[in-house]
Amino acid sequence: MKLRLLLFVCLSMSGISLAQPSADQQIRAIRQQFNEAIARHDTTHLASFFTDDYTLLSARNTEAKGKEGGKRALANAFRTQKNVVYVRTPTQIDVFASWHMASETGRWTGTWQETDGTVMLTGTYLAKWHQINGQWALRAEVFTPLTCSGSSYCEKGPGVK
Repeated sequence: MKLRLLLFVCLSMSGISLAQPSADQQIRAIRQQFNEAIARHDTTHLASFFTDDYTLLSARNTEAKGKEGGKRALANAFRTQKNVVYVRTPTQIDVFASWHMASETGRWTGTWQETDGTVMLTGTYLAKWHQINGQWALRAEVFTPLTCSGSSYCEKGPGVK
């Protein structure tokens, strides 16, 4: 009993909490891991964040379905866009705990090298999370572009010839 009390006092004084992180904190931590996996171009790790029925709607209106579809879409970006890095930054996470779902909204950036300059594409996104067996996973993501600069790539939006 004295050992437990001593451990509790030491942890309390060090600022370490034994409390379970909130759903918001868990999702933000997963999003950070996701961003790190994108920076490494680690499609296997990225796919581990998706539900089996994951759905993606990209900034250029590309659709991907399922865990493998999401993995292929990211692998294609890594293969075709030199030095590509995408960063998602959550601005708000709303949790519906009784249904084990959450909504994440935020801003995203994409940068990569084209022959005539470095593309900087930015916008907003909406992600739907689902907690399955105690783990949060991405069920859907929708990306809307708002700015593009740095290359003639920006002149060629979806459907532009």
